[in-house]
Amino acid sequence: MSRHDEIPFAAESPDLSRLNRRHFIGGSTVLAGLAGSCLKARAAEAVAEQPVSLKPIGQGKGIFPGRVVWVHDPGVVDWKGPDDGKWWEGDHVKQDHVNAMMDQAVRHLTGADTVKEAWNRLFVHLNKSRKGVAQGYQAGQKILIKPNWVGMIYRENVVDPETYRFIRRENYMNTSPQMLLALLRQLVEDVGVKPADITVCDTLAYLVHEYYDILHAHYADVRYEDYAGKFGRIKVAASETPLYWSCRPQGAAQDVLPKCFAEADYLINLANFKAHSGAGVTLCAKNHYGSLIRWPVQEGYYDIHPNCFSNATAIYRPLVDLIGHAHLGGKTVLYLIDGLFSGVHPRDPVPQRMHISPMEDQWSCSLFASQDPVAIDSVAFDFLYAEGQPFPRKGGVDDYLHEAALADNPPSGTFYDPNHAEPTQRLASLGVHEHWNNPQEKKYSRNLGADQGIELLPIKV
Repeated sequence: MSRHDEIPFAAESPDLSRLNRRHFIGGSTVLAGLAGSCLKARAAEAVAEQPVSLKPIGQGKGIFPGRVVWVHDPGVVDWKGPDDGKWWEGDHVKQDHVNAMMDQAVRHLTGADTVKEAWNRLFVHLNKSRKGVAQGYQAGQKILIKPNWVGMIYRENVVDPETYRFIRRENYMNTSPQMLLALLRQLVEDVGVKPADITVCDTLAYLVHEYYDILHAHYADVRYEDYAGKFGRIKVAASETPLYWSCRPQGAAQDVLPKCFAEADYLINLANFKAHSGAGVTLCAKNHYGSLIRWPVQEGYYDIHPNCFSNATAIYRPLVDLIGHAHLGGKTVLYLIDGLFSGVHPRDPVPQRMHISPMEDQWSCSLFASQDPVAIDSVAFDFLYAEGQPFPRKGGVDDYLHEAALADNPPSGTFYDPNHAEPTQRLASLGVHEHWNNPQEKKYSRNLGADQGIELLPIKV
């Protein structure tokens, strides 16, 4: 496998946990060429340590700063496993339950009595933060939804490019069509967005018929963009809007955003609830791998993987640039994590039952929502860490959250500015990071009466 190939589904991730200072001093280019000069750890080798509880860093974002809503409904899934068909078929995932979960999520996130008012508050808050104008959604504005469909990725021989049907891994933990339907229902019926003004796009996926048929049957006029643009889908196109990596790699091809992202007025980041054998976790930040117009480790471009997979601490983290870019995180009105199912990418071809309370050997059956990209990933990290899998427990897994929370003065010393060709305007704190008190109570600083940190709001449906 070339160093520029993605981790195949059929194999474990390569062990990048030993990428450390010894390999990346000065202008070294021993790994991934251009990436070598970007990986400079302050610690020679990070050793995984127990997360320190209740030590918030950064600035909470949102109407209620640092709030993360966690909706859990054990009745949303009625699926016994692969011998019971595909989880996305029929009524294995109960759409009315998913709708109720999404409704609860946005209402409790904003403190609104209705879904319509909840979305108005979300749009007003973002526009006031970005533009200084307390304005809600305006007719004709474009909304981009970014799911995580890595289980349909074009290079992994999981989808037949000629038929657009699954070849294998049909039960992988992709963003579910049911969660997308619940979100589209709110946008169209409650907010009043015309379906033609909504785009659903993962740039690296073939949107298979198995999912598309479910979505298209309800919202035929939504724009569905994917890698190849066959069978009524739209082929993703490049814009002229650049993204600059803050480690300033030399000689790398210029990254640009997809046209549908650059032209959108708002983004919704709809990620998955998964551990990752290379990065440790893959949540809202890493969902933006599929927000680029190219393969994450494509020849000639900056290789994102070494700095994402390293177990060192206090190093440059490209995920900060992704969630801090003006046309990505800067336009994101809502962060969601589809937690109906969980597992480990790329190890698990099917979902794995969770053991932490209240899942207790059942499917995770959850939905997470926040306006704070750092807080939501911090909460999901704590859940995945508590499961006991080795990958979230590697050293450096939450280092990107430290860098993002302190983007204005990060431990690595990086001048984070993905919006300009030269370091010009340093990013502000992108959100708040901390770890809960313990896996049983799941309390964060704001739950315990502090005026800073995360607030986890659990909702049982």
